[in-house]
Amino acid sequence: MARIDPLPVAEWPKTMRAALAAMVPPEPRYPQPVQENRPAARNILGTFAHHPALARAFFTFNGHILRATTLTERQREMIVLRVAAVRTSNYEWAQHLCMAHDAGLTDEEIARIAFGPAAPFWSALDTALLQAVDDLIRDGAIGQNTWNRLRADFDTQQILDILFTVTAYDGLARMSRSFELDLDDDLRPVPNDSPSASPTS
Repeated sequence: MARIDPLPVAEWPKTMRAALAAMVPPEPRYPQPVQENRPAARNILGTFAHHPALARAFFTFNGHILRATTLTERQREMIVLRVAAVRTSNYEWAQHLCMAHDAGLTDEEIARIAFGPAAPFWSALDTALLQAVDDLIRDGAIGQNTWNRLRADFDTQQILDILFTVTAYDGLARMSRSFELDLDDDLRPVPNDSPSASPTS
């Protein structure tokens, strides 16, 4: 049972509908995520509907992360799922499974994201990307070894997008857990071995 009930769509303030439009960035690099047969995120959106001004500000930020990032969609979803795993956010994990598959991640890779950067078979770059999430959540900064590996492949804009993707979804994970959001009916069940990780060194 959620601590604060999400508002049903029929009760959303008119300003909430306008806030949703802010999720479209001025210069999108990626198309709108697939919506047909995908979770509608009613509970998290209904929670934001209690505070439309905040929703508009965050959706502007989140719209960049989702559609204007300089990272690939696969890299973005690796970050989001790793944040969900480290923060034990079942809501965030379940919400992004479809998007992770759409971005090309396999079920095996998704399971290894839950295990973390120490899982076998990652490329050096993928390992560094996952380690950056763990570094940021554990220490509040990307460690020097992780930084060196990222700088070998990523430019400054890409590293900024890594930092702020972690920041955005860490915030959402904290929100979903603090509000004890229930999984929406259209979210698939979360596997037993999903978000249960802790940051690694």
